Amino acid sequence: MGLFERYLSLWVALCIAAGVLLGNAAPGLFAQVAALEYAHVNLVVAVLIWLMIYPMMIQIDFAAIKDVGKKPKGLALTLVVNWLIKPFTMALLGWLFFKGLFADWMDPQTAAEYIAGMILLGVAPCTAMVFVWSQLTKGDPNYTLVQVSINDIIMIFAFAPITAFLLGISDIQVPWQTLLLSVLLYVVLPLIAGVLTRKKLDKANDHSRLNAFVAKLKPWSIIGLLATVVLLFGFQAETILDKPLVIGIIAIPLLIQTYGIFAIAYFAAKQMKLPHNVAAPACMIGTSNFFELAVAVAISLFGLHSGAALATVVGVLVEVPVMLSLVWFANRTRHWFG
Repeated sequence: MGLFERYLSLWVALCIAAGVLLGNAAPGLFAQVAALEYAHVNLVVAVLIWLMIYPMMIQIDFAAIKDVGKKPKGLALTLVVNWLIKPFTMALLGWLFFKGLFADWMDPQTAAEYIAGMILLGVAPCTAMVFVWSQLTKGDPNYTLVQVSINDIIMIFAFAPITAFLLGISDIQVPWQTLLLSVLLYVVLPLIAGVLTRKKLDKANDHSRLNAFVAKLKPWSIIGLLATVVLLFGFQAETILDKPLVIGIIAIPLLIQTYGIFAIAYFAAKQMKLPHNVAAPACMIGTSNFFELAVAVAISLFGLHSGAALATVVGVLVEVPVMLSLVWFANRTRHWFG
């Protein structure tokens, strides 16, 4: 492992602190960057995520994708966790904490909005960052692409009905521009670029030039991750400093959900005897969230300053550090899978 990978958790912690400090010191600058968006997708963050994903896409071998169907267990695990478990456990935890344990600390309307924000996170499985988590755990890039693609297809049809059912309302308006633009930016375009790059560099099919190029890109991929952390925490610096207690209250059930879902998926993967390079990405997809979509829907349904929007933002804030801890755990337990 290089210097960046070896001390990645330390760099992320420093970037979190830097983001909060810079966001508080220069809120106007971060407001200008935050305004550079289309369909609730921030274009600067999109470029940085693209920088992270591109090296992973170069490693995808389309000739090997046809063999993914021979190992359906990983796909089955992802689909069961994402669509039959995760949304409902998120709703249950939201109800337990905000209608039960924390009910005396807030009014019923605010509690209901926090629950709604959690539900929106739970119904939106990750599209972009999962490629990063897969790369950090040495996941199979071909299998990860198929897993993400199938989940994206299902999300187009299942997001609105499941959200409506769990929220108890029927007029959910899915921001299709956000959903489709995110898939285009985070999956389709990097994939095309990766295929063209691989075709150009690997004409001899010996992978030497290809591997050398990927090795050169790796530090830039980590830099993209760290810059994304600075921006995300810079965008929310004022909220973090103004409402630290509220942030902590919302983070508790989100942390329980994240670690709990990972534990369920990881245990199931081990029992199913999945190879680690399939098991780790499968669990990461089920654990992380498509936060752009969740935030966009929360804002469109409940308003920019609503409890639902705040809950989805807290989901963004806790995701990167938590997912890095799970990457560390998955790498340390690789031997469990033989």
